[in-house]
Amino acid sequence: MLIGIRGHDMERVPVEQLVQNIAAKGFKCTQLALSKAIYEVSTDTAAMTPGFALYLKRLFAKNDVDVAVLGCYLNLADPDKEQLKKTKDIYKAHIRFAALLGCGMVGTETGAVNSQYRYEPANKSEEALQIFIENLRDIVDYAEKMGVIIGIEPVSTHIVYDAKRARKVLDAIDSPNLQIIFDPVNVINKDNYMEQGNIINEAFELLREEIACIHAKDFILDADGNVKSVISGEGILDYDLLMSHIRKCKPYIHVLLEETNPDNVLFARDFVQDKYDEIRRL
Repeated sequence: MLIGIRGHDMERVPVEQLVQNIAAKGFKCTQLALSKAIYEVSTDTAAMTPGFALYLKRLFAKNDVDVAVLGCYLNLADPDKEQLKKTKDIYKAHIRFAALLGCGMVGTETGAVNSQYRYEPANKSEEALQIFIENLRDIVDYAEKMGVIIGIEPVSTHIVYDAKRARKVLDAIDSPNLQIIFDPVNVINKDNYMEQGNIINEAFELLREEIACIHAKDFILDADGNVKSVISGEGILDYDLLMSHIRKCKPYIHVLLEETNPDNVLFARDFVQDKYDEIRRL
């Protein structure tokens, strides 16, 4: 597997130094959210020119770092039609940029049925799912034209909240350009955390062909019994099970650490690598 880090979880430095730092810490890939990771120049849609994309492509290649995911985590189920159009235009700009940057995919979560992008029970309705599918279909069609993969990330509070729901989206859109970013912690909550083994197994059973990237973090329970995300190695996620699936069917997959900062990222990196190596020796 190829372990990476989100660019905005690194030291806040100009992009050339940022990419050098990612490589110096032993990472082979990154998730790049342009507006979060790059601050010294504009990253709005007007700035997303072929020249900028090709400059970044050379910079990452020089440092032997893949851009695994170009992040575009905006709400594709926004009921505000004007805002939804703007959101779709931003997605399309990211898709064009990704085509020239040569990154693994444009990544996104799966939205909510309100403009605040917050949880409400209606997110779990069939109507919400159909809204998301229809809006995502337009984005995937555009990605097909540009030869880019779209990766959707199920989250327990969003419209696509588990593997079964993700399978419905994949089957409805039926495109090889639609894949899955799997983060087991994002689909674990206070009601199902005791079933985490079943959740991980089900994801690899239902989404085995489409899982194209892994987000790696861990979780604990807070004082109220709610799931709280923490860095890999400081929680109770079944990493042995997760790594066994990765070892079995996902060679060289991008595995991106989350919930890290510059002070603890090496601990998280070594924990994930050690867990993988332990499975490999079995």
